[in-house]
Amino acid sequence: MVDYRTHYSTIVIGAGQAGLATGYHLTERGEDFVILNAEARVGDEWRRRWDSLQLFTPTRHSSLPGLPHQKSRGFLSKDEIADYLERYATKFELPVRPGVTVTGLSASEVAHSGQGFTVTTSAGVLTADSVVVATGATTAPAVPGFASELDAVIRQLHSSEYRNPDSVPPGSVLVVGAGTSGAEIALELAASHPVFLAGRPTPHIPDALLAVAGELYWAFIYRVLTIATPIGRKVGPKFRSRGGPLIRISMKQVQAAGVTLLPRLTIVEGGAPTAEGVSVPRPSTVIWATGFRPGLEWIEGVPLDAGGLPDAPRGVVASMPGLFFVGMPFQFGLTSQLLGGVGRDAEYVVERIAEATRHKTMANVQP
Repeated sequence: MVDYRTHYSTIVIGAGQAGLATGYHLTERGEDFVILNAEARVGDEWRRRWDSLQLFTPTRHSSLPGLPHQKSRGFLSKDEIADYLERYATKFELPVRPGVTVTGLSASEVAHSGQGFTVTTSAGVLTADSVVVATGATTAPAVPGFASELDAVIRQLHSSEYRNPDSVPPGSVLVVGAGTSGAEIALELAASHPVFLAGRPTPHIPDALLAVAGELYWAFIYRVLTIATPIGRKVGPKFRSRGGPLIRISMKQVQAAGVTLLPRLTIVEGGAPTAEGVSVPRPSTVIWATGFRPGLEWIEGVPLDAGGLPDAPRGVVASMPGLFFVGMPFQFGLTSQLLGGVGRDAEYVVERIAEATRHKTMANVQP
């Protein structure tokens, strides 16, 4: 049953893996909260991704707290992930309000509880003592500014709009961005289109290493690559700027499929793309696999860094008490955005919320 109150102790914005993990821990601590979901169904954001998309982390390391997967081998498809998230929300009876889009968030005085937040939504104005922003850092597609200079006859789409090879018109395709998404899309398209892939690839984790030492690798990225270790603090900034390593796919595979590799795309000349001084054959289609922006401009007063990410160590915004984030890149470690890692960050944030609740309760009962 949907809860239609206008005030909650905690409002969680976003019903993806970060929001649901936060909801799980809030439920465990008996906190009053609601999860606002812009989608009609939990998991719909995954259902819209390209048809062949699979998670790049093994299934055994892709569970949220309290609900391991029934199968432990292989990699989850995007529809399996969507169904898992929906099943997770149902199993733990998480209070998700569907179809509610948040357009604004600001600190304000809240009746009966003092300092809090006003949340402007498509369902009206809501208030809360604390807010957890669990929308992640992939809400706004990122496309270079010079994309508008491409010849109008070249079809352009972001990787979030790509579905399958049949949805791409005949002719050559330029995929821009050599991370995991760009590499996988280029490899899939190579069977039916001439494909060029522009960008600087991230490092590749060999399949043999994962097969032989997969558990050690997960332990390393989960326990060692965090802001609590010197090596983690060194890796963190690079990870935020360049993204994660290539897993389950390598540039050798991409090249073997007939994809032509190009340097990083830099400018447009005469309506055609140029890659670091290298002339690029004029493509029929350009697919921008250039990632996303956090898109947090709707939060009034939140401190952001140069990349648009919040200044929120471990998800806590010191300058705005009661405002938290879950699911940001390297929030605590390299796995902070992953299904198997986001629960740790959610638990830490919920502990801070529970502490505030206890302090408020004690203050109210004191004579």
